[in-house]
Amino acid sequence: MKTRIQSVDEVIESFASQGYICNDQIATAVYLAAQLRKPVLVEGPPGVGKTELAKASAAFLEAPLIRLQCYEGVDEAKALYEWKYGKQLLYTQLLKEKLGDLLAGADSMDACMERLAGMGDAFYSETFLEPRPLLQALRSDEAPVLLVDEVDKADQEFESFLLELLSDYQISVPELGTVSARTEPLVFLTSNNTRELSDALKRRCLHLYIPFPDQALENRIVAARVPEVSDSLRDQLVSFVQALREQDLRKQPAVSETLDWARSLLLLHASELDQALVEKTLNVLLKYEDDIRTVEEGLGGLLRKLWPARS
Repeated sequence: MKTRIQSVDEVIESFASQGYICNDQIATAVYLAAQLRKPVLVEGPPGVGKTELAKASAAFLEAPLIRLQCYEGVDEAKALYEWKYGKQLLYTQLLKEKLGDLLAGADSMDACMERLAGMGDAFYSETFLEPRPLLQALRSDEAPVLLVDEVDKADQEFESFLLELLSDYQISVPELGTVSARTEPLVFLTSNNTRELSDALKRRCLHLYIPFPDQALENRIVAARVPEVSDSLRDQLVSFVQALREQDLRKQPAVSETLDWARSLLLLHASELDQALVEKTLNVLLKYEDDIRTVEEGLGGLLRKLWPARS
């Protein structure tokens, strides 16, 4: 594992070698997060590479990637730890016959309860603990990259639960006490801005916003991820996607859709875009039927605007 990132340029070069093309702002955020050991809150529309940033960072640092996918209703049991109830129950059944021996000589209810309490403590020990992503990250011997993906989908109570981890790299477990990180992880939290996150969470993090890329950057991304596409076709498809994002759509096509479209055009042996081909493949770029119909209605005019020489 790399123990230190030397420079912003090193981040850019390493990411590029993996096919993750980033700008100076993204690379600087990763460099500072690694140096300062602060979490990074990465915001932006879906599909612009927020999750991929954490994956690229883990590959760059040669570190394990531990991912917590957030959703409505996620709680400590899914994020931090839970007890192996099946194993506890099995052990309880096996030890039933031993209860007589355990309670032998206990001549009062208090004495019996004291002995049983000792057995209860044994059942809430490391033997029966099932670590989940957050606890796995804290107990990792090798500093991992921890990805808390789509934290905006979790509720505010869970967001508050994360604050201790984000500030001190530790978590309080009632049965075990405070668990501190053996090696501090590099933490990325992603958000699609479906709700406003608290000031307390934002204060603990470096902030990074990843917008849709401009045409030059998106062209480089497609060239890196789908190098089989010819230069002329790549220029055409990127220009078209950029124009689509200026339309009043329910969901604008993300970079992930651009890459899917590029791969689809390759499979269809396309050498250039025309109206018929675009109409057949719009469903790769657009995810709502209303958006497809809206674009189809003005498609001829949009293509003439992009490539007037063909008119």
